[in-house]
Amino acid sequence: MRSIKYFMFLSLMFLSACSTLILKPADFSWPVEAVVNVANNGNVDVQRYSLSFNAKELFFNETGDSLGYENKQLRIIRNENGYYFITANNFKNVYVFKADKGSLSLEKKIGIIESKGENTKLPGMIDPAFNQRSPFIELVYGNGGNIKVNLTEEGIIKEEKK
Repeated sequence: MRSIKYFMFLSLMFLSACSTLILKPADFSWPVEAVVNVANNGNVDVQRYSLSFNAKELFFNETGDSLGYENKQLRIIRNENGYYFITANNFKNVYVFKADKGSLSLEKKIGIIESKGENTKLPGMIDPAFNQRSPFIELVYGNGGNIKVNLTEEGIIKEEKK
């Protein structure tokens, strides 16, 4: 009888160690966007949220200029699912990243300003800003913030007519 109790106790301990602990619901969102300067070496440091990364590749991907990050600011916000939304003044895209092993990994590139035909020199967004509008990230841009777009990590979400 004693060996049966011992066996049951060991089995219970083994099975409980194998189960995955899940804490939910969890909300990873930032209440407001972070506007950060890009350092001379391309590094970005968001001290409030303990986030840092090098933005050189992001600016090169967007502008094609290896020094396109100099004297620039990035606008960053995180949604409730933990995805980072990043853009900057004159960008044509919003970049959605997820946290990976010691890096930010591009999940999606959302085209906001579309190039028409051969005219790839169209200006990008003017004064973009992010707002937390759960379950969306609201992107506001244009003169006076007259253009608004709802985003998720999957792309642009069209508003339904009421």
